[in-house]
Amino acid sequence: MSYSVHAAGLCDSTDVGAGTQVAAFAHVLAGARIGAGCVIGDHAVVGDDVVLGDRVRLGSGVRVGDGARLADDVVAGPNVVFTDTAPDADGAEAGSDRQTVVGPGASLGANSTIVRGVSIGRRARVAAGTVVTNDVPPNAVVEGNPVRIVGYVDAGPGEVVDRRGNPRQVQSSRVPGAQLVQLTRADDLRGSLVAANFAGDLPFVPQRFFTVFGVPSSDVRGAHAHRRCHQLLVCVQGSVSALVDDGAERQEFVLDRPDLALHMQPMIWGTQYRYTSDAVLLVLASDPYDPDDYIRDHDEFLAEVARAASA
Repeated sequence: MSYSVHAAGLCDSTDVGAGTQVAAFAHVLAGARIGAGCVIGDHAVVGDDVVLGDRVRLGSGVRVGDGARLADDVVAGPNVVFTDTAPDADGAEAGSDRQTVVGPGASLGANSTIVRGVSIGRRARVAAGTVVTNDVPPNAVVEGNPVRIVGYVDAGPGEVVDRRGNPRQVQSSRVPGAQLVQLTRADDLRGSLVAANFAGDLPFVPQRFFTVFGVPSSDVRGAHAHRRCHQLLVCVQGSVSALVDDGAERQEFVLDRPDLALHMQPMIWGTQYRYTSDAVLLVLASDPYDPDDYIRDHDEFLAEVARAASA
């Protein structure tokens, strides 16, 4: 065999890639398909209807239930559980034919539970002990029960906030196609005012606006890119964390004052999260609404970015 099975291990499957190791007391069922260079740790169980990509590493005690599809370079820490069933409409556990998909390079912390039918995006990070009941976006860092997003991989720190209201320098962007814009602000004893001329003060003349508010702190908005439309994001009340991603670089900004706007050019993937309970996000758009202008799948976005770069 081109793969190895410990004398105390059991591998019923013959669809196993070269260099894969099955450790002591692990059990790989007959229907499983295992890629090359994988490590199946002690006491791990891999179900019949399971597909592992190349170089997947399963820690000791991991249980991969039916329907799981783990892409290349996924790492699951000790005692991670992929459930065989998913909650039905009444909240009870019921059988399911849905797949659980984990994207390339994702990492699942020890003792986390992955409910059947969810999708975990590429390079996402699931903290130890997390219960994943909802889809996890690509590059997101999640934790808790219920699961919530607490950051993004390689996004860097958010903008430093001066809570005393002192002047501060606008943070520079390392993501081409995304820039912070300082708007005119006036403060006096009567209160504060923020103003801008559509022509001249803004990077484009808006054709549409919408507001986002009342978002639970655990929820995520955006998670898409536009092919043609520019957007300008202004948090007129409260605070929102905004992630921008051009397919190569990503960065997180904190929008927490009405005179600070984030300009997102076309082909920038944007995600907003960490809404405070009082947050109101104003979005100005360069174009009228067009559903065909949206890219809502991150892998499709990366593919379009790659095609544009090679053209």
